[in-house]
Amino acid sequence: MFKPLFLLLSVMFGLPHQEAGTPATPAAALPAIPADAAKLVNPLKSTPETRAHAKKMYGWDCAVCHGDAGDGKGDLGAKYKLKDWTDPASLKDRTDGELFYIIKNGRGQMPGEGDRAKTDDIWAMVVLVREYAKK
Repeated sequence: MFKPLFLLLSVMFGLPHQEAGTPATPAAALPAIPADAAKLVNPLKSTPETRAHAKKMYGWDCAVCHGDAGDGKGDLGAKYKLKDWTDPASLKDRTDGELFYIIKNGRGQMPGEGDRAKTDDIWAMVVLVREYAKK
């Protein structure tokens, strides 16, 4: 119940502010994802239950920036020029392990879930992000 409010407050007050219209941090300027993390394999399969669970969590924390459909056009995300996950090319060079690492630890301006989310919850989010790219 308090999670959406926490996220909104952390976005408003806890993150470095970026002026509207300025690009997000270039990928080349971000630290590399550890090789052992990139090699992780998602233990979850894409099932209706997994996707529904992930969609619920996504609505709490992610949609405000990444958009309801994963297109990067959420209310707060428009100014960050986020990737459109509905475009299969946007994820073609990312392993599931890399996506897990990004969701858990954050990347650039995006805060990570950290210890707030269980490991299986994060893997479910990876399933959902992959599903967006299939549409």
